[in-house]
Amino acid sequence: MSSPAQAAPGQSPENPFPVRSVATRIAGWIDRLGSVWVEGQIAQMSLRPGTRTAFITLRDPAADMSLSLTCPRELVTAGPVEVTEGARVIVHGKPNFYTGRGTLSLRVTEIHAVGIGELLARIDRLRRLLEAEGLFDPRLKRPIPFLPGTVGLITGRASAAEHDVRTVAATRWPAVRFEIRNTAVQGPTAVAQIVAALTELDAAEHVEVIVLARGGGSVEDLLPFSDETLCRAISACTTPVISAVGHQPDNPICDLVADLRAATPTDAAKRIVPDAVAERALVAELHKRAARALRHWVDREEKAVAGLRARPVLADPLAALASRGEEITRARRTLRRDIIRQLDAESERVGHLSARLSTLGPAATLARGYAVVTAGDRVLRSVADAPAGAALRIRLSDGSLAAHSAGPLPAGELPGGLPAEEHGGIDEH
Repeated sequence: MSSPAQAAPGQSPENPFPVRSVATRIAGWIDRLGSVWVEGQIAQMSLRPGTRTAFITLRDPAADMSLSLTCPRELVTAGPVEVTEGARVIVHGKPNFYTGRGTLSLRVTEIHAVGIGELLARIDRLRRLLEAEGLFDPRLKRPIPFLPGTVGLITGRASAAEHDVRTVAATRWPAVRFEIRNTAVQGPTAVAQIVAALTELDAAEHVEVIVLARGGGSVEDLLPFSDETLCRAISACTTPVISAVGHQPDNPICDLVADLRAATPTDAAKRIVPDAVAERALVAELHKRAARALRHWVDREEKAVAGLRARPVLADPLAALASRGEEITRARRTLRRDIIRQLDAESERVGHLSARLSTLGPAATLARGYAVVTAGDRVLRSVADAPAGAALRIRLSDGSLAAHSAGPLPAGELPGGLPAEEHGGIDEH
């Protein structure tokens, strides 16, 4: 390890560099850098009397960064391009470190203005890029509340846009409340200020809708509203955003990214709050329509009830029972008549059968002179059933006789002239 006395210059507190050495070394390093083309927006320009050098601050439109430029005074005052604050330019220069003040600047040798055509072409390219990413998709649009409690308003200080929004909104709905953020609405600082205000209002819970308003302007003036940083900030908001930049021919890109586009700040005021007079008239009309509908409904129901009451079943509930009772009475009479008729017919038929039975029965046969002879409990059907000496019982029409069999008789007539077939071989006692 070397001692402090042997250390290289500038590497120890005992052997430091003087300021001139450091400044010279830095100037040498930066001088080795090549020339470069840079695009930006002129934020500030200073032409000091008695000097031949112009001092310009070139700002990045999309970021809070700037670069110091120096150039010959004639390049600004008598150059081919009019150089003014807010202009978009492309410069060619070489980094230069000024050792006297220890400042870094870009020594410019050429200045070219960015034309309107080039700006519009860049805006169109950015529009196509954001559209391809889906930032314009209608499905991503957040609905605007019907009656927001607090409206966030981003606009220029004491601008006509602020006056129009507040006046028209208060006329339509006097109770409307605003959270106003005044920012630059054109120039190199506009994007950063608008994005900061947008982020602040989006984080406020009581703000329910944000209006970004400006009263129109030229294409150059409206460039901040087509800035990619601002468009992406609008897309990232959770609070609905209304774009009210009053420029009809060429809409800035923020109109496409916002949840709702208003043609003018006045149009935006009409969209964020309802018209109290119109709403009261609508409520009165709805009240009349509801009362009329209710009366019609009551009348219809009354007619329905009257119709139900007029029906026979409700006008005379016992009529149905009475008619059914009469039907039952008639049915009973008919049933009784049919039963009696059936009984009479069956009685007559039984009488005929009884008469036929009496005519064809054994009692009638006995009355004609026939007899029934039984031996024990058997009816004699053959002479063989009554051998000689068998006890017989002879049933006649008016009584019965007891007899004994004498046995079969010879064939032929018996004494008395009766055939043997009719008298039989019976000995009557």
